[in-house]
Amino acid sequence: MTIQTPEWVKHAIFYQIFPDRFARSERLTKPVNLEPWDSPPTTRGFKGGDLLGVVEHLDYLEALGVTAIYLNPIFQSAANHRYHTHDYFRVDPILGGDAALRTLLDAAHVRGIRVILDGVFNHASRGFYQFNHLMENGAASPYTEWFHVREYPVNAFDERKKPTYAAWWDNRELPQLNTDHIQVREFLFAVAEHWIRAGIDGWRLDVPLEIKTPGFWEEFRRRVRAINPEAYILAEIWHEAQPWLDGNTFDAVMNYPFNRACLDFFGGKALNTKEHPGGFKLKACDARDFAGHVDSMLTMYAPEVVEVQYNLLSSHDEPRFLTMVGEAKPRLQLATLFQMTYPGAPSIYYGDEIGLLGGHDPDCRRSFLWDEILWDHELLAFFKRAIALRREHPALRTGDYITLHARGHSYAFARQSTAETLIIALNAGDKAESLTLNFRDLLPAEAQLQDVWSEEQLAVLQGRFTLTVPPLTGRVLIALP
Repeated sequence: MTIQTPEWVKHAIFYQIFPDRFARSERLTKPVNLEPWDSPPTTRGFKGGDLLGVVEHLDYLEALGVTAIYLNPIFQSAANHRYHTHDYFRVDPILGGDAALRTLLDAAHVRGIRVILDGVFNHASRGFYQFNHLMENGAASPYTEWFHVREYPVNAFDERKKPTYAAWWDNRELPQLNTDHIQVREFLFAVAEHWIRAGIDGWRLDVPLEIKTPGFWEEFRRRVRAINPEAYILAEIWHEAQPWLDGNTFDAVMNYPFNRACLDFFGGKALNTKEHPGGFKLKACDARDFAGHVDSMLTMYAPEVVEVQYNLLSSHDEPRFLTMVGEAKPRLQLATLFQMTYPGAPSIYYGDEIGLLGGHDPDCRRSFLWDEILWDHELLAFFKRAIALRREHPALRTGDYITLHARGHSYAFARQSTAETLIIALNAGDKAESLTLNFRDLLPAEAQLQDVWSEEQLAVLQGRFTLTVPPLTGRVLIALP
């Protein structure tokens, strides 16, 4: 069948925001007992970030070059991460409620910035109305079929005993919804439709493979796309996902294989291999192995899917990239340059661009530092430059990808459209590398290249070209007409 993915995603620069930790607006009255903004994050504590805080910093995001925002869950919840949903039809009051989301959507859309929300449809919470009803009324509740209950009472709080109902990873705080029941499915589809009608631009779906009900995600796609044919449907799948990216269910996945390949190659000898993000082992690799990972990612899915994959270097579920590479800033810069010149939708996890660090959850969910004295301005400038490069050159978004060199710690490739050809050369080693590139039919035998940042011009002779790349550096060249 024909695979149709949203055109806008091919050109998007995403910015992932953990709402409790990005920005706090003075316009909203907050509850007491919030943690100090700049104190280390805790599992249970709240910082009080909100959606109006995001609105008030749209100038910052626009200047960075962001064109899309992915918000971690925003619906009413008793958890700072809000994956414990209480009310799917209500934005959490601490975040500013429905009115704050409306303000954010309107303000973002005026600037051409899209917004996607996190949908948690496999499980709810103990505060979810239907589950609360079950706790109060036991087997007499009309909602017994909404969950997988083994015996009553449901024992939702006594830690000395196992829960008597199915819960996500046996976490009693997260009762699993019975999506085999038609009323549950219709409820969840209604949630998806409601917020699409409200103006969101898509859904990021939490642990979607936990839902085993046949046809669930196909129907979800039909319902969402019937309202907005350009809605982005993004799945949290940490591994290869061929069966789910055939045009019937999801548009793309959070591309954690991309994340791991970048850690392995650009992390090099600085990589922390003791950490296993997502349960996967990391191992420093050379350019040849990296090229193999890249080729696999490029050929695993249809081109329409590759162009909308959500390519991330950090997320709320694992230590930040900069922390994983021993705070070696050039390694993050090199990975970011690759991210911004590779097919798919690059995503920046809030704060990576200013040098925010973070280890295990909850440490990877630190508050954004709005005191600019604390920013790494050199790193921020690099992010802006790399993002601008992507936005200025369509070939970096939808052009062909041609591997030119993979040896030692250096890797080079081309992005080519009918209008332009760019050469990207990356050196992840600690010594300068001299790369001899054979352009074959890529360029005329005699051609001129120009460094996009230094404007230095270099000549291609007889279809070959030698380029020196300093250690932990990348160079980008464009073929002159």
